[in-house]
Amino acid sequence: MKKWIAAGFVMMLMLCFGKIESIKAAEQKVYQFDFGSGSVEPDYIGVRASDRYNTSKGYGFQTPEHMKDVAASGTGVKSDAVQFLAYGTKSDNTFNVDLPNGLYEVKVTLGNTARASVAAEGVYQVINMTGDGAEDTFQIPVTDGQLNLLVTEGKAGTAFTLSALKIKKLSDQPVTNRTIYIGGDSTVCNYYPLNSSKQAGWGQMLPQFMSKNAFQVRNMASGGQFARGFRDDGQLEAILKYIKPGDYFILQLGINDTNPKNNETEAEFKEIMRDMVRQVKAKGAEAILSAPQGRATDFNAAGEHTALNRWYRASILALAKEEQTALIDLNVLSSSYFTSIGPEKTLALYMDGDTLHPNRAGAGELARIVAQELKKLGVNGF
Repeated sequence: MKKWIAAGFVMMLMLCFGKIESIKAAEQKVYQFDFGSGSVEPDYIGVRASDRYNTSKGYGFQTPEHMKDVAASGTGVKSDAVQFLAYGTKSDNTFNVDLPNGLYEVKVTLGNTARASVAAEGVYQVINMTGDGAEDTFQIPVTDGQLNLLVTEGKAGTAFTLSALKIKKLSDQPVTNRTIYIGGDSTVCNYYPLNSSKQAGWGQMLPQFMSKNAFQVRNMASGGQFARGFRDDGQLEAILKYIKPGDYFILQLGINDTNPKNNETEAEFKEIMRDMVRQVKAKGAEAILSAPQGRATDFNAAGEHTALNRWYRASILALAKEEQTALIDLNVLSSSYFTSIGPEKTLALYMDGDTLHPNRAGAGELARIVAQELKKLGVNGF
């Protein structure tokens, strides 16, 4: 009888204080972690930088000696964070969570940071999250009973911090939903906050034109990226780890490849792009090439927008034909649209004082055009 009373008393304490010391007691569908030395939000598990992983509680930092508690400027879970002092996609300075095998949705909330990426299982998951308290979500299959995650370099010399994680189980099957992966540069990539940023890339806006039940979109594009960098610096690696038959990979590069500082000739660009296309096809997925749109000011004397000779477009078209790969000629398609609305309205779709980077409205129009072409190509869900 005394044992039952004692057990009941312990349970009452746990309910009253909302503190869960272990996630091992039973399989859960949602796990929430609040990082830092401040107060812990209701329904969250508090985690300090000094909390080392052990098998009894099922979560913690692999190497807490390389972690630090820091303040953050937000409220609630965003009021504090932990900083990763050691990082890199292959680093073992990870936050580990024991999870039953399956497919999970992970929501990441960063602390104060200029630009940081999220890695898990040794590859990038989210590229270049910017701004204090930035949030993003990704799917990840767990196949070895544990998630290993860290925040890593987006911009050298800045702090890489984590305020909160929400991990939700989607399926017992450790396979991602059908996915459209996107590779590209600053005209394609995500900007934060995702739902309200003034600047946007068309990859960020593409989900608005899709059925959520058909595909998820994983935008792995990043500002300043060129073909060799995308292939060799971890972004393609992340895609190849998960891409599978039934998935698509849309690849749009060329703008930064023409910049002399990247030391990449057009012939080299074409062969690197070919290599990426073939690696994706070897996984049983479909590759789609896209030719970048021109500048807002690419109007001729007749009032026609044309940018046919920009960004190695000729090599992109030739490669699509040689590799029998689907093509979205966003260059021509966007020019047709810009011609129809005229120079003034076209300029209004770009960032102020910037003729290259679309604003949110401009990115939305480019995404609409891409979605229309995907539908024409027979990709369902648009």
